[in-house]
Amino acid sequence: MPSNLPQDIVLAIKSVVGDAPLALHEPRFNGNEWTYLKECLDSTFVSSVGKFVDRFEDDLANFTGARRAVAVVNGTAALHVSLLLAGVKSGDEVLLPALTFIATANAVAYCQATPHFVDSEDRSLGMDAVALRDYLSGTTEMRSGQCINRGTGCVIRAMVPMHTFGHPVDIDALLAIAYDFHLHLIEDAAESLGSTVAGRHTGTFGLMGTLSFNGNKTITTGGGGAILTNDIELGKRAKHITTTAKLPHRWHFVHDEVGYNYRLPNLNAALGCAQLEQLPDFLRNKRRLFEQYQAAFAEVHGVHLVAEPAGCRSNYWLQTLLLDESHADQRDAVLAATNDAGLMTRPIWALMNRLPMYANAPKAPLPVAESLEQRVINIPSSSGLGSVAP
Repeated sequence: MPSNLPQDIVLAIKSVVGDAPLALHEPRFNGNEWTYLKECLDSTFVSSVGKFVDRFEDDLANFTGARRAVAVVNGTAALHVSLLLAGVKSGDEVLLPALTFIATANAVAYCQATPHFVDSEDRSLGMDAVALRDYLSGTTEMRSGQCINRGTGCVIRAMVPMHTFGHPVDIDALLAIAYDFHLHLIEDAAESLGSTVAGRHTGTFGLMGTLSFNGNKTITTGGGGAILTNDIELGKRAKHITTTAKLPHRWHFVHDEVGYNYRLPNLNAALGCAQLEQLPDFLRNKRRLFEQYQAAFAEVHGVHLVAEPAGCRSNYWLQTLLLDESHADQRDAVLAATNDAGLMTRPIWALMNRLPMYANAPKAPLPVAESLEQRVINIPSSSGLGSVAP
């Protein structure tokens, strides 16, 4: 009997998670969420002042190993401020993977800079360091210590690799490129809380890293994000400009520069503190879910589950199928079959250079990203799925 790939995939997913209608990724609230939220409400400090904001920042720094964490209202705000602090300004270009979530590109546009899109690799689904070095070597030159795009005459100021679905990029190779081409490296670690490279947490390698705590992330604060940095002074600057650049005083309102009201409310931080306490369990369960899916898909031909790169430990935020190139034309059929079966799945994002506002942005050749765009499918990934830890 000939294989029916869409139905084979439905059966493989159901063998792990069952038949019930399932979202792609749901939060779990099994800890101190109600206790901390009630404490926050009882204190009346529910906005941008309160003990949970400070605690959440300290807990994030301790978990990730960063010297400083600054909590903000969402991951996009974290990226925006990180780019500003890296000196990105109007007319600059910033290197990004074309295969990323829209926030990465939008944060560059907020600085009145231009996204410059580059290719990805199929190992991590993130920025391809080998292709990037070759591309920059052929298209840029150094002038007065700055990397200049010969085609546009603009300064390429920074690069923002993204750890796609929690899988770490080849960060050491990208750091070497940043050094050689005089670029600031900011990690978009929005999806990779709990992921490490040789034991070191993502988001702590570059000048700054950014996290997201949206409702569908590994932990959630409802909304929310954070900036990570090992530069204490830079962390102080990040805290200052994300809290409206207000100078400390008991009653006067004096602001010494243009700042941003990017403060994370205490109420959200209280939720985050409770979620962080459970993060080790979430990570164990998501790894177990990956292993169960891997076994279920071992005999399904034409597709494989994306695994963490060698030397890395992924948080497996979203479990990810990659269709063989010969089966790429079945992607939409798989999406239809799984969603019809009550199993929420989704494709990867449209390439940024295909969107109307970024269609004229500079870009490298994108053969791998264009292929991945047609072959990646995310499947139900909540940490409560499968046979979870007791």
